[in-house]
Amino acid sequence: MDNRDLALIGDAELIEELSMLTTQTARMRARMADIMAELDRRRAAGAGRPAGPAHRVRR
Repeated sequence: MDNRDLALIGDAELIEELSMLTTQTARMRARMADIMAELDRRRAAGAGRPAGPAHRVRR
């Protein structure tokens, strides 16, 4: 969607879209914080210890 498309949309629709995007952004930030906290927890629990499937040897 570019600026020409935005000019065709009414105020209510733009506000609804902005609200939806704001909610999605908040959820993504919360998810990122959860992931970073989990990585920090794993790092503190045992640095250098394999953490999961990414460290397994492929056959």
